[in-house]
Amino acid sequence: MRAAPERVTLDAVGSLDAVRQVTLAPEVAGRIVALQFDAGAAVRKGQLIVQLFDEPERAKLASIQAKAAYAKRQLDRSQALAQTGAEPRNLFDQHRFDFDAAAADIRETQAVITQKAVRAPFDGVLGLRRVNLGQYLNAGDAIATLTDLDTLYANFTVPQKSLSQLRLGQSVSITTDAYPERTLVARVSAIEPQISADTRNVAVQATLSNPDHLLRPGMYIQARLELPPRERALTVPDTAVQTSQRGESVLVVGKPGRDGLGVVRLQPVRTGRRADGRIAIADGLRPGDVVVTSGQVRLAAGDRVKVALDDGAGSGAAQ
Repeated sequence: MRAAPERVTLDAVGSLDAVRQVTLAPEVAGRIVALQFDAGAAVRKGQLIVQLFDEPERAKLASIQAKAAYAKRQLDRSQALAQTGAEPRNLFDQHRFDFDAAAADIRETQAVITQKAVRAPFDGVLGLRRVNLGQYLNAGDAIATLTDLDTLYANFTVPQKSLSQLRLGQSVSITTDAYPERTLVARVSAIEPQISADTRNVAVQATLSNPDHLLRPGMYIQARLELPPRERALTVPDTAVQTSQRGESVLVVGKPGRDGLGVVRLQPVRTGRRADGRIAIADGLRPGDVVVTSGQVRLAAGDRVKVALDDGAGSGAAQ
């Protein structure tokens, strides 16, 4: 047997969620005059999705801009006259107020025009279309969902006893029923600061890169969390451990005598986790003990055997 860091994992189930997902909707009411998207299409940030009727606002904007231009000319003229004393100061102040008010009206009308153009707030993929050309929309009516599929959250829970072993940046292996042959790697990005009073579990969130867009929000996942390894865990090949009504045990070969033969004894053990064809021994063995890894059915306690080491690391098969 050998002493080595024990690889420790924790399995959990959970689901995928979008890092960025919104339901596109207008901020103001209006009639749809242009649909600039197809369901399921990829769009870029700022791309026009739906245009609402805005001719009244554009006409109002043109009128206000003309008034603002006139107010600016009056202000410039009044400023020149006021500096020479040819015009009262209060008249100059009135012209400045008129210009500032016109400029504010321009900004307000431009804001309404902007609100009547529904644009993508980020790069993503559109969902099913919920509106039609010519339809009247109220503020907040759903147009379609927009989801960023490049990066997803893997959300799952683990028992509270594992809380002390959780760290930001830990590796999480993700598999899904949809693509069972693929294993993706996520990283722990957030740990819920409180424990669920109902389940005594802690919620964990990992961030997963999804460049080919195969995975989708809502998918069921299996997550395997890599916990910090246990230092100097004693491990033996899993074939060395025998199980009976008395519990688990291994055959240990004592130190060889002058004839090169060692005496076999049955040693009860308490085992830990299994990984990569080996099993951790929590109690019952010491580093350097030679255990029988095969042929146990031909041996009994008290037999004298010659040992052939099979890996040069302290585990051996009796002959």
